[in-house]
Amino acid sequence: MKKKIFAVAAAALAIFAGSGMKADACSRILYVGNDNLRIVGRSLDWKTPIPTNLYVYPRGIAKVGSDAPGAIKWTSKYGAVYAVSYDSGITEGMNEKGLSVNGLFCKGTVYVNDRTQGRPPMSMAMFVAWMLDLNATTPELVAQLKDQNFSISGATFDGGTVSTLHWGVTDAEGRSAIFEFKDGDLVIHEGQDMLALTNDPQYPQMTAINDYWTAVGGTNMLPGTVRSADRFVRGDFFAKHVAKTGDTKEGLAIIRSILMNVSVPYHYAIETEPNVSMTQWRSFSNLRDKLYYFDMATSEGIYYVDLKKCDLRKGAPILKFNTSKHTSVCGDVTKLFEKNPGFVPMY
Repeated sequence: MKKKIFAVAAAALAIFAGSGMKADACSRILYVGNDNLRIVGRSLDWKTPIPTNLYVYPRGIAKVGSDAPGAIKWTSKYGAVYAVSYDSGITEGMNEKGLSVNGLFCKGTVYVNDRTQGRPPMSMAMFVAWMLDLNATTPELVAQLKDQNFSISGATFDGGTVSTLHWGVTDAEGRSAIFEFKDGDLVIHEGQDMLALTNDPQYPQMTAINDYWTAVGGTNMLPGTVRSADRFVRGDFFAKHVAKTGDTKEGLAIIRSILMNVSVPYHYAIETEPNVSMTQWRSFSNLRDKLYYFDMATSEGIYYVDLKKCDLRKGAPILKFNTSKHTSVCGDVTKLFEKNPGFVPMY
């Protein structure tokens, strides 16, 4: 059995090393505590600051997935908090039912092929909203995705960068999914409390690498670079071996410490790997208590919005928290969200 694990891992390592792909450094780690406490922590890493503001959208808002003809249209069933980059595209979020969706870079992603041509267009800017607005649980979201009645597209940003992503999904019960696009086909991996997701390679190859390190054992040795596979292994190991608690603040402290361990130091760069980037911000989605925390690398404190305190009824106003305006706050900032007409998607 050990020989088999080592062989599979070696093959995966060879594919990763020989692919020529360079990984953008984002990490997603799930902490599973006691009393149904689950907190999804993620880092957003990029070579330059990505302006990101927080929006709370109530239920009952009509939305459209693209400005292209025949785009998917829907009306939100659930309120949600979104992290919106450049005030034009949703990177991630959590809805009022405790469903979390996070998008991470994954080189080699191909969204379309001959079979997906002609399907209703869906812009990357609104894809996360479509998932969070209409689904309370991971199984519901997976069923929606399996229909694949959409064709993904997205505008480039930051000097021509293409948003090649894969996504991690977890609901309040820990039901999880990781989904990726391979040669235009949607591939979904499902499981209970899937703990780690980083960037390249895609998930099956990454888990083979992780199996190798699991066999080695991590108490005395773990891979320590900022490369995607190393961050995956470290995050998965610590998520499995930290203490369990049901306390909200202690659970946050635990997942924050794990995310620090897999983050890339600010202004750290490797000349030979220009796409390994410093951590710009971290978020923490408490799926049980419906708290969404945000931690900007350049801010003085970590703060959060409490969805239980937000008016998410149909007809309630959209709310915005301008992160560049509030750089010295910490703790509960729910009252600092201001009424707003909503962001304008960059289709």
